[in-house]
Amino acid sequence: MSVEAYIFQQYAARQKKRLDEVLDEVFHMARWAGFHDIELNQLFFTPDVRERTLALLRAKKWKMPSVYVGGAMHTKEAALATTVTALKTAMLCRPFGCASVVNNPSPKSAAEGPKTDEELDAQAAALNKLGRFLGRSGFELRVHHHTPELADNAREWRHILHNTDPENVCLCLDLDWVHQGGFKPLDLLREAGSRVREIHVRNSKDKLWLEALEDGDIDYREIAAYLKRERLRPLVVVELAYRDNTAVSRPLAEDLRMSRKYAERIFGLRA
Repeated sequence: MSVEAYIFQQYAARQKKRLDEVLDEVFHMARWAGFHDIELNQLFFTPDVRERTLALLRAKKWKMPSVYVGGAMHTKEAALATTVTALKTAMLCRPFGCASVVNNPSPKSAAEGPKTDEELDAQAAALNKLGRFLGRSGFELRVHHHTPELADNAREWRHILHNTDPENVCLCLDLDWVHQGGFKPLDLLREAGSRVREIHVRNSKDKLWLEALEDGDIDYREIAAYLKRERLRPLVVVELAYRDNTAVSRPLAEDLRMSRKYAERIFGLRA
């Protein structure tokens, strides 16, 4: 089980501070909450924060089974840039046990509209290439999604599922984004099957994000029972996030602690 660091970026924004100004505080929060594994993203390794991030990971002996590296994959130039960033970031994280790169292929702008069939084909080919490239360095590629990939009956998500090689491309299923996109999380989990090597877990009530992982719209007991029945053991990543109207009534450290305890209880894991 890991904790996803996106909430730390939101925490910094709410405090009207730069990410580097809250690093010590948020890493302390996550450890106090009982987490020992963490999933960071490439923003934690930009030149202005990289050395402090690495120092904190070393000092508290954090483990990083995966790292999130976003970036477009539907054009040749963008895919090359994303591939370079992914490998550089993964190599920085390798000393902390990193063995997987999570990539969410960036969508086109709203004005540009959805990706064309040709762009989806180019994206699938680029993901296959990235998976092979990372694999030669000992890393597994896991493809993440938000709601754009689920539009039009999950057109883009299903294109990736059916047009990439399972030997090179695995999946990271974000169960809340599945729900936000109008699907039942268990349905897409069944559809992707053993290719799902990681799940991001968060919950909502009437699609409004809750401040901690707890009972809500998604029945996580049902999800856990399915994983156990099918003998699937994806990395479970607790990913909290706030919307502007999320009711925040507790300190972030306490929300993290409550989320960790809930995930341990539901999935039968230890952080």
